[in-house]
Amino acid sequence: MRVNRCARTWPGLLLGLTLTVLGALPPSALAHPALAHGSGPAPPPAPPPPAAVPGAGSTDPPPADAALPPGAGSTLPAATDSAVPPAADPSVPAVARAWPVGVRPSVVRGWEPPATAYSRGHRGVDLAAEPGTPVRAVAPGRVSFAGRVAGRGVVSVELSDTGTPPLRTTYGPVRASVRKGDEVLAGEALGALEKTDAHCGPTACLHWGLLRGGTYLNPLSLLPPWLLSAGPSRLLPLDESDARP
Repeated sequence: MRVNRCARTWPGLLLGLTLTVLGALPPSALAHPALAHGSGPAPPPAPPPPAAVPGAGSTDPPPADAALPPGAGSTLPAATDSAVPPAADPSVPAVARAWPVGVRPSVVRGWEPPATAYSRGHRGVDLAAEPGTPVRAVAPGRVSFAGRVAGRGVVSVELSDTGTPPLRTTYGPVRASVRKGDEVLAGEALGALEKTDAHCGPTACLHWGLLRGGTYLNPLSLLPPWLLSAGPSRLLPLDESDARP
């Protein structure tokens, strides 16, 4: 009789003890699958599978339009078009019909654009010519200036039909035979080359410039191919960087 009573009592005691222990645990412990099922600490979550790269595991290259995940492929920087020569400046039409002096004068010093508006450079080209040589307009236009600047004779011609503001050619040192406002044709004389004692050193030359507004441009860009064929001769010896085949 006593044995049966103990057998009936033990299950109740075990149930009460279990409820007491569980009641002492925090709710988060009860929610963890490992503690809820008594299986020990849960393993860390598996890492996500790597992003699929087109062509991976295959000897065939991925299609050209396949998108690659970030970081995939070459680590080299993207190719640029810096090696592609720039297109011709459409603002400088080849409207010249004559060289300003001679038939094909020697270039004493070429165009050397400055890095900034106030940097050193050569804002035009110097063409070899003897003092007294006629200086001619390279294209039709209107004389916008004829006078002296810092003691040197200068003539400027605004070229016709070259946009707004128009292209403007400058010539110096020149003893002008035209006046401001005169209309001139291509090849028409503007004056005669004056002798200088500094700009071209021991060689007399004409400084020929080109501007649009306040921006200096290369005056040789005004010459069409038939005037530039074979190129103007060079008075100075060529160095290796300037050598032509």
